Amino acid sequence: MNKKPYLIGIAGGSASGKTTLLRKLLDQFNEEQLTLISQDNYYISKDKLPKTEDGEVNFDHPDALDLERLSLDLQKVASGQTISVQEYTFNNPTIVPKTIVYRPSSIVVVEGLFVLTHAGISNMLDLKVFVDADEHIRLSRRIRRDFEERGYSLDQVLDYYERFVVPMYRKFIEPTKFDCDLIIPNNTHMQRAIEVLMHHLDRIQKS
Repeated sequence: MNKKPYLIGIAGGSASGKTTLLRKLLDQFNEEQLTLISQDNYYISKDKLPKTEDGEVNFDHPDALDLERLSLDLQKVASGQTISVQEYTFNNPTIVPKTIVYRPSSIVVVEGLFVLTHAGISNMLDLKVFVDADEHIRLSRRIRRDFEERGYSLDQVLDYYERFVVPMYRKFIEPTKFDCDLIIPNNTHMQRAIEVLMHHLDRIQKS
């Protein structure tokens, strides 16, 4: 691939709707057209994760991730290299991590809570997208997700949300919204905004 890929960063708060947007992108474009690089595979080892004074891990702090390695890998893919990373299994010893291959393509998407907080990543991007939703809506979605998919109790979800998710969002994630090219509001739906983005990317991919 000789043409420089079009680099997109997608960020937003927890349960804002990033996954929904990414699924739409993956449905629209094939592997030769779009490569998706997820921040989640760059969490550092459990013994190095940031902790509170009482020893609780804070997964919602940028220091929980090796963003410098993510930046370097994004640069490699953008230059035409194929790279492999190990899937992050969130320290679950019962899961055997997969090897994930990132190949260069005409569109490269890097996504995650903190991808826009790292200057090395942010400065490479051709388009910065922020998926936005009001705090009470994100909390409601997070409660449903963590209860249904992860088995957490309501008290557990609320405690972690109040102690970590909200303050980290306000300190690190929300400020990046104001430097974005496209803010997608997702309090109720984002279909029209997705269609606009799809149209833009389809034109980029064909040019």
